[in-house]
Amino acid sequence: MKHRLVLATLVAAAAAGAAALGACKSSEASCSSAHRCLPKVTYEDIISRDQFPPEELAGKVVVVNFWATWCGPCKKEIPAFNRVYAKYKDQGVVMLGVLHDNTVDTNGVLNFMSDNEFTYPVVVADQEVLAAYHFPGALPTTFIYDRQGRIVTEHKGPMSEEQLAAQLEKTLGRP
Repeated sequence: MKHRLVLATLVAAAAAGAAALGACKSSEASCSSAHRCLPKVTYEDIISRDQFPPEELAGKVVVVNFWATWCGPCKKEIPAFNRVYAKYKDQGVVMLGVLHDNTVDTNGVLNFMSDNEFTYPVVVADQEVLAAYHFPGALPTTFIYDRQGRIVTEHKGPMSEEQLAAQLEKTLGRP
């Protein structure tokens, strides 16, 4: 009798644990965990001053790449990011280059962007954006979020064209 009571208690505890785990998984699916979801911040384009508010990014795959003009690996990945952006921008992919660099003035940034033929928006790394991503951190760092705003990739260091394209294919649900 005592063994049955212990067994019943263990079964009930296991069921409660499974239910709690299921609740955690469902909340993750809806992206309620703020540190693993696309931060709800508004990004501002350095050149046009266009804004990218959270509601405009909803339902899209979002690539957020932190970089700086002085960062060698960052410079090296720009051509690859340009090519990948050209391929995926019409497929619901938004790419934002977050300039985390206070060593150059606006004209220097504009010249750098022109020299490197950026095709994707470069946005300001203001305090709101930096706090939302817990930066400063390693440069470059790339975050990829799925259409539900859930993080699928956090990559520290440079990404090759192949790596970035493969992650986007996977995020878009392609084999």
